[in-house]
Amino acid sequence: MALKVIIDSGHGGSDPGASGNNIIEKSMTLDISKAMYDEFKKLGIPVYMTRDSDETLSPKERVDRVKKFVSSGDDVIVISNHINAGGGEGAEVIYALRNNEKLSQDILNELAGSGQKIRKYYQKRGTANPNLDYYYMLRDTTPYESVIVEYGFLDNTNDANKLKNNYKTYAKDVVDAVLKYKNIVPKEEYYTVKSGDTLYSIAKKFNLTVDKLKDLNNLSNSFLQVGKKLKVSGEKEDISESISNIYVVEPGDTLYGIAKKHSTTVDNLKALNNLDSNILTIGQKLVVPSKNVYVVKPGDTLYGIARMFNTTVNELMKLNNLTTNMLAVNQELLVP
Repeated sequence: MALKVIIDSGHGGSDPGASGNNIIEKSMTLDISKAMYDEFKKLGIPVYMTRDSDETLSPKERVDRVKKFVSSGDDVIVISNHINAGGGEGAEVIYALRNNEKLSQDILNELAGSGQKIRKYYQKRGTANPNLDYYYMLRDTTPYESVIVEYGFLDNTNDANKLKNNYKTYAKDVVDAVLKYKNIVPKEEYYTVKSGDTLYSIAKKFNLTVDKLKDLNNLSNSFLQVGKKLKVSGEKEDISESISNIYVVEPGDTLYGIAKKHSTTVDNLKALNNLDSNILTIGQKLVVPSKNVYVVKPGDTLYGIARMFNTTVNELMKLNNLTTNMLAVNQELLVP
């Protein structure tokens, strides 16, 4: 059976949902849903949204859209995104009476790994008919696997701050939970060069041509540096986005002088820039080793940054004299 994921952004249009701490539920659920959609899309998993704009939908219209995306024999997961209110704190997941708790468990475990407090996963029966689900997005989406994810309480200051800064991380957490639940191993996007590797051996390993591998990574020759990360899937690497330190060659510059200025070696500079000779031209752009400083972006968490730099949250906190896990956008962190 082919897996399909349908993402439902709670509320919308004339129905704003809850609000508090400068968060409107309908807007935040749409932001989370769009981030989640992009993650599934990158993985090549068929994914759809009940709404992708600030649109008013009746319960019937919402459910009808879910069913519109489904064909006979599809394996379908419906994720309805919501933000809680009412004075609590933390995330919770409600799952359909027809399903088991495993996916809900996995979702909360992933969110906990990103520093969000978790409450519980549960089912809720209808009051008029206890054999049916209380929530229509669970009740009326039979026979699909359906969950309602409440990411936190927008009227709780801690949760609100986490939601504003980490909503993209939370969206990815849910994606990771679905992959784990369905035993899907995502295709590797990067490969770290090891001793003895060649462009040919790496290309063969990932079912690429050498030319495609070179194009993905803006390589002009076949020189490889052990430890360098190569892009092996997805879109072409954008050097301006992926490398923050670019040096523009000036009159009188030499590789030795530039290397000394940036506390590195000539050989390292040549490897970083795939250079065959020491000849430079005025205006040429060179990648130089960046300082061990990371600038916090929206959605970042200490856990995510630690994972990015192959370290631990405790090490990052120690390195930066941090006493809390809270981060601010544009905050500079020392990293290993």
